[in-house]
Amino acid sequence: MNSSRQHTHSDSLLQTNEITHPALINEVINKGLDYLSQHQYPNGEFCSYISPDDAMQGWCVTDSTVFITSVMGSCLLPLSKMPVAESILSRATGFIRYQMTGTGVWNFYSIIHPMRRILPYDADSLSFASHFLRERGEPIPERNNKQLLLDNRARNGLFYTWFVLHPKLHTNKTLWRLSLRGFRTPVHCFLFLLRNGEDVNIGVNASILSYLGDIPATAPVINEIIKMIVGGREHDCDKWYRNAFVIYYLIGRAYSLGVKKLQPVAEIIIERILATVSADGQLGKSIFDTAIGATTLINLGCSAEALHRAINFLIKQQGAHGEWPRWLFFYFDPAKTYGWGSEELTTAFCLEAIARYKFDFTDAD
Repeated sequence: MNSSRQHTHSDSLLQTNEITHPALINEVINKGLDYLSQHQYPNGEFCSYISPDDAMQGWCVTDSTVFITSVMGSCLLPLSKMPVAESILSRATGFIRYQMTGTGVWNFYSIIHPMRRILPYDADSLSFASHFLRERGEPIPERNNKQLLLDNRARNGLFYTWFVLHPKLHTNKTLWRLSLRGFRTPVHCFLFLLRNGEDVNIGVNASILSYLGDIPATAPVINEIIKMIVGGREHDCDKWYRNAFVIYYLIGRAYSLGVKKLQPVAEIIIERILATVSADGQLGKSIFDTAIGATTLINLGCSAEALHRAINFLIKQQGAHGEWPRWLFFYFDPAKTYGWGSEELTTAFCLEAIARYKFDFTDAD
């Protein structure tokens, strides 16, 4: 199947008179960017919260992370030609670069977080931050951190989530340093290894695939993603990403960044997203699902009429100050004890979907 907008799903394709007017889209984007500009911390970081429920309506506690800002920065890259967006991206770039170690790795937490000393470095944070800085033209030790990823694989070729000790011999000195770092707090290290040591997660592997691209070493990841989607296991393929729409988003992101060998599952993912559409245009269970679902449809080349309705739904749900409501993006464990999200994060995902729609369907600058 050709992945361009010649996609011929059973839903009718977007007609010219159905496409949202560029002026309205620009107004929505400008409001959203103004909101993010006003809510970005002076150091470039964005707020994130931990909360026990998906809608984050119970208790919420702020949590200083590098990962959330890296993800948001990646979402806003399509808008970099807009002065407000460029200002936001410039501050985020400075924050993420400051958080990098000399070897090109990042911790999930920022340097001010007390848990940073305990939590190992991880491949997901490395992949998102590296991709973002590379797109921003920032120099990073790319050769070093790519090799770090390649040396941190299980015997089946899939990538481990954490840079910790694994039952595999290697000569990567950086990986040894990162792996042994945890023994500064041996009790915490032992408990972490007991719980998470052999973590291999498909969502995280999809993020790594987006950074490394389609190379021989990532063939096992591509094959496993295809098997997972065909088998309908997207709801339980990752310890941290427990929302199938997030898995779809991460796969669609890799596909849009050049991993076209994921083509065999593009139609399956499109069908599963479109099967959730509501009468008002919502995809999945939330505004958050609608945003990442719409972006996934665009990334996979779908131009079904449901995409137009999803974008209109997002536009109608924008808050008075330019924001969209918070929703959990990923979780602490499979039991969903708590997870991370924020209004700022949802807003970035919504802006990504609307911006991609604008540039792909309205031909607007």
